[in-house]
Amino acid sequence: MSASGLALNQQVEALYGHHHGWLRQWLSKKLGDKHQAADLAHDTFMRLLVRDDEITLHEPRAFLTTVAQRVLSNHWRRQQLERAYLEALGELPPAVVPSEEDRAILLESLFVIDRLLNGLPTPVKRCFLLSQLDGLSHAEVAREIGVSITTVKRYLVKAAQHVYFGEMSSV
Repeated sequence: MSASGLALNQQVEALYGHHHGWLRQWLSKKLGDKHQAADLAHDTFMRLLVRDDEITLHEPRAFLTTVAQRVLSNHWRRQQLERAYLEALGELPPAVVPSEEDRAILLESLFVIDRLLNGLPTPVKRCFLLSQLDGLSHAEVAREIGVSITTVKRYLVKAAQHVYFGEMSSV
C-alpha cells in the first residue's frame, strides 16, 4: 500500500473511531431504522476508503454529514427506483413475470443505469432511455419529448459522453 493510501486509511480509521456512533445516530434519526442507519454509516465510511486523495478536515462531522447525505440520497433514489420497478412488474401478466433471479439481475441493472445517468438533466436522461431502452428512433424521441431531432442528437451525445467518459464521484 502506498504512503498516501496508508495515510488515508489512518484518517478514515480515526474518523470512524471518533464519529461512527454519532453518524449512526444521526442516520437513525433520518431513517427511523437503526439497522438501515448502521448499513448506511458503514457505506459512508466505505465511500471514504475508496477516495484517491487524503482527507483534510477542520469540521469532521460536517464533512461526514455531507458524505452521509449523498449516501442517504442514493439510498432513497434506489428505494424509489425499486418501488417503481416492482409496480411495473405488478402490471405484467403472470406468464411474463421474470423469475426471482432475473428480477434481481434486472433491478441491479436499473441501479447501474441510474448511477451512470446521475447528474444529467431530466430531458437528457429521458432522451437517452427512450432511445437506448425503448429503441425509439431520433424522430420518435423528438416527438415524444417535444424537441427537434437536432436536440435529440445533442442530448444523446451529451448522455453518451457522460456515461462512457464521465467520472462518477466517489464522494
